[in-house]
Amino acid sequence: MNAKSRNPLFKRFLIWRTKNLSLQQFVMILAALIGFTSGLAAVLIKNLTHFIQRLLEGELIVNYHHAFYFIFPIVGLAITILIVRYGIRHPIGHGIPSTLYAISKKKGLMRPVQMYASLITAPITVGFGGSVGLEGPTVATGASLGSNISRVFNMNQATRTLLIGCAAAGAMSSIFKAPIAAIIFAIEVFSLDLTLASLLPLLLASVSAILTSYFFFGSDIILPFSLKDSFEIADVPYYILLGVLAGLCSIYFTKTYFWINKLFKRIDSSFHRLLIGGSALGVLLFFIPPLYGEGYNVINNLLQEDYLEALGSSLFNEYLDNFWVIIVLLAGLVIFKIAATSLTFNAGGIGGIFAPVLFMGSTMGHGFALFLNHLNFLKTPLSVSNFTLVGMAGLMAGVLQAPLTAIFLIAELTHGYELFVPLMITAAISFIITTRFLPHSVYTMELALRGELITHNKDQAVLTLMNIHQVIERNFVSLKSGMTLGEIVKEGVVKSSRNIFPVVDDDNNFMGILLLDDIRPIMFDKKLYDSVKIEELMQTAPDTIDEEKDSPKTIMKKFQESDAWNLPVVRKNKYLGFVSKSKLLTAYRKKLIEVTV
Repeated sequence: MNAKSRNPLFKRFLIWRTKNLSLQQFVMILAALIGFTSGLAAVLIKNLTHFIQRLLEGELIVNYHHAFYFIFPIVGLAITILIVRYGIRHPIGHGIPSTLYAISKKKGLMRPVQMYASLITAPITVGFGGSVGLEGPTVATGASLGSNISRVFNMNQATRTLLIGCAAAGAMSSIFKAPIAAIIFAIEVFSLDLTLASLLPLLLASVSAILTSYFFFGSDIILPFSLKDSFEIADVPYYILLGVLAGLCSIYFTKTYFWINKLFKRIDSSFHRLLIGGSALGVLLFFIPPLYGEGYNVINNLLQEDYLEALGSSLFNEYLDNFWVIIVLLAGLVIFKIAATSLTFNAGGIGGIFAPVLFMGSTMGHGFALFLNHLNFLKTPLSVSNFTLVGMAGLMAGVLQAPLTAIFLIAELTHGYELFVPLMITAAISFIITTRFLPHSVYTMELALRGELITHNKDQAVLTLMNIHQVIERNFVSLKSGMTLGEIVKEGVVKSSRNIFPVVDDDNNFMGILLLDDIRPIMFDKKLYDSVKIEELMQTAPDTIDEEKDSPKTIMKKFQESDAWNLPVVRKNKYLGFVSKSKLLTAYRKKLIEVTV
């Protein structure tokens, strides 16, 4: 019996809740509470990060600031690794992917340590200059709070998943002060059902979080910008081209991210990863200081077309009056931002990719418009600020594969919907091009490859959530290779109530199956008991299930293609048991009820 069940006050509350509140009403109250806690987490993470950054910008560092671009990130990464290893003592996943994994394979259960792990480590990573964002860790912190709050009140898996989505919506709403985009983000990324039962809790969480943010931060927003130029219909062809460019950049972003991750997986030592990744990151930041930290200051200065503030403090700041220097620097930011982000992660940093995506999208869109304007073939120059904003949406739609979130986020950030048409054009084209070559986003790629991704496809989602270990039947009598017919009858038929027998060798390696029908015509002929061997009677299984590799979806496909009613389960070719089609379908129906109730 746990502590909460022994607590008489908690028991009395549960009884009161059951008598006075319906489940739906209670879920709405929890959604508002989770929205508040997620908003609070966002405030804490942001304030801790800014506090660290202010500490590092003292007089000594102002005078030698350029050199510290190299030193600070390595120091921050080293501190983060030490905290994780000796303080938290649990691995910390990368924000949203770890949350998606918890939903798909852990029934939405997240360790309590995740409620504060990212809260401590992400500000240190970013505050010391790690080239990642704070959105992912904020979402992970809020999601863990949502998971553990729902666990306290014994919510089922479907409700727990909804409350995790509420936490994600609350975190995004608090960070960007964009409540509608936050709700859409939770639905798109966490594959929540678009129903009234899910929308109302998401709405309450989003509103609760944004009110928390207003209380602590006032009206300050992360990208304070209002549209200066209206949308021109003549610019549509250039927004189409921007969409194509955003799609190509999205593919580059994703492939580079996973390529660098793959390189670092070959390095076993965390110290070596810190040394190599931290040094490479330091070199990048030394030569390209705008890559330092989240990069929202760079985005805001680009929107104001203040290139000295956005691109200065580098070896090239004396040449910023030259157009081609600005274009080359903007292209460098697009090319190297994802490298800096991946190096930060692989060197041991904790963060997210949301801010890097916005950073890279803004520099891409800004450079694109600036370049076209410089060619002097347009009757009316393009609005550089508008293309900067739309570029962010284009890259979000491609890299995160969340086009609706991209459209509504930029629309809300700019306090209007004047850019709605170009946002839709660019986001849609970028999304179409990216998904043509990369069917999954950065968040979901690794989960999808392992068959552990929850999607809006209900059948696929139910199969992903199923636990195959629960349907393995082990009450089959194994027969050994070399057995005679007499031994088969004595050791197998007599002792088993099943009509199928696995055949294994002395080391339990699976060799095949023997059906009762295979021996029925001769099983009573005692003259054959010593002369007929099992090898003459057994047959190859229609297919086998690999317990370590095969997902429930793959298993269903094997049953469909083999037309079998029972398939053997093996691990490294060692026999474990059988899965029956009837039991698998029963488990599927139970899980379907569980996730939809």
